[in-house]
Amino acid sequence: MTSNKSRFPKPLSRRAVVRATALAGTAFGACLAAGRGPLGFVRDAWAEKAYPALGNYPIKGSTVKFGFTVPLTGAYTDEGNDEIKAYKLAVKHINEGGGILSTLKPLNLKGQGILGKKVDFVSGDNQTKPDAARENARRMIERDGIIMYSGCSSSAVAVALQYLAQEKGVIYMVGLSHSNDTTGKDRRRYGFREFFDAYMSGVALGPILAKEYGKDRRAFHLTADYTWGHTQYQSMKDATEKQGWKTVKNIMTPLGTKDFSQYLTAVLNSDADVVVLNHYGADMVNSLTQAVRFGMRDKQVNGKHMQIVVPLYSRLMAKGAGAKNIEGILGTVNWNEKLTDAGSKIFVKAFQDVYKEPPSQAAQTAYLQTILYANAVERAGTFYPPEVIKALEGFEYEGFGPGKSTYRASDHQVFKDIYVVRGKAPSKMANQFDLLEIVEQIPRKEVEYDSKLLGGDLGPYIPNKT
Repeated sequence: MTSNKSRFPKPLSRRAVVRATALAGTAFGACLAAGRGPLGFVRDAWAEKAYPALGNYPIKGSTVKFGFTVPLTGAYTDEGNDEIKAYKLAVKHINEGGGILSTLKPLNLKGQGILGKKVDFVSGDNQTKPDAARENARRMIERDGIIMYSGCSSSAVAVALQYLAQEKGVIYMVGLSHSNDTTGKDRRRYGFREFFDAYMSGVALGPILAKEYGKDRRAFHLTADYTWGHTQYQSMKDATEKQGWKTVKNIMTPLGTKDFSQYLTAVLNSDADVVVLNHYGADMVNSLTQAVRFGMRDKQVNGKHMQIVVPLYSRLMAKGAGAKNIEGILGTVNWNEKLTDAGSKIFVKAFQDVYKEPPSQAAQTAYLQTILYANAVERAGTFYPPEVIKALEGFEYEGFGPGKSTYRASDHQVFKDIYVVRGKAPSKMANQFDLLEIVEQIPRKEVEYDSKLLGGDLGPYIPNKT
């Protein structure tokens, strides 16, 4: 039998306990004096768990840098200007508190930077061109050392930036991108999109168009000739044909077109009684105002009033086109500044206090994407990209817009309620910004789809590894 004496130490005397406590206190004080403390803290900053170098990780120093690449020239300039305003506001709130930090749940941010580091940023003009956007972002990664980048109003730009993110191991929080391809066939592990997509617009808008205009309609599409336009056209074609509409023809138009007369003439020479303008930004402003000038809203075809549809709407475009031109025209939006939930109201007020006008949906997604990334880093406890990605995948949150939103893990697409809106009559506008009214809030369950529907593969967590 083994003796218990060999299994237990001899009790310490009172003098030994006092001496050991004093030595421990001296050692603790020395650690504090050196800027070190218990549990991994390093004077005002959290000491991260060590991971292998990847992209611009690890972060050195007391500041972490974001990159914002937005369209300050090109067809989507108005959206780009609003995005950069929102990015600046998001950085301010991350560093100092305020905004939706009081409403977003679950939230780990404290308004004191991220993991004890102050957030700074660099920005640049992506010119609404994929090649320019890639070079812009590449410089930010290689020269400025950014840990995350965001921004775009063109899906062609978004797709290009996602591929770069996967190549460089730097997370890209997509800005305003509506193409199905962004989180479909061109999805990437290092890219995340909060904005809704063309498929959702079609599903939401199709039944309402049939209800408003009838099922016996003939549609002629004019479509921006790049990834977004292609998927927007297909989504609207599928959704309206499901309601009984016939598709007469589709013409692709170059991005940045200013004169749409030749395309509108083709519409007028057909037997179509609806023209669907799959355009955005300045392209939509130009095509819509010219369609109205051509008398399309007053034209009778097949015994019906001709109708104009703008599948993807925005207040900025409505402002550019003018209240008289957008009156009664239906479309969809990701978010609207008149929403009454606490988060939306706080964001609108914070934006208006600084910029003297309400934010657009481009501003909303830019702001929220920045906050969501920062919060994911805090939740992960590290800037190491694979761990931040895992913190975002499947993340469900609420407090900005009605109901709950979820970042689906299988394709990095957010699912939430979206909105069908209509252009207001000038006589019903409360002020110069009151251009759109919400016709219907579409529950997220009605626009959700299987992630396999649009194809694609996210790829690995570690770039260049399978």
